[in-house]
Amino acid sequence: MLLFIPGPVFRAFFLSTDGEDQEKAAKDLLEVLKIIEEQALGDKKFFGGDTINLVDITYGVLSFWFKNVEEVIGIKVLEPSTLPRPSQWVQNFMEVPVIKETIPDHDKMLAYMRRVREKIVAEQLNK
Repeated sequence: MLLFIPGPVFRAFFLSTDGEDQEKAAKDLLEVLKIIEEQALGDKKFFGGDTINLVDITYGVLSFWFKNVEEVIGIKVLEPSTLPRPSQWVQNFMEVPVIKETIPDHDKMLAYMRRVREKIVAEQLNK
């Protein structure tokens, strides 16, 4: 199974600031997510099959960060129409009781992500 964490691509998407930059970052991220969909997730409920495993937990951070990042940036990438299996995986993952109980508050996470993004983008502009 392919195990690929899209760190640099995810970071580029998170820090993209203008239309062209955001479009390229979203396209690059979509390509990575399609690889994950086809080569790692396949038709399974979770990466390991019917139950959550270490790979799900590793990718799990994306499930709640992703919604917030899309909201901060204003671009949706993880859509059921383009990525049906990862979209369903996010729903399945978020419904696991131990995960559901530990998900950070949406509004607090969103505010935190906005602050982090603004700080990093400002630092990059001042280089």
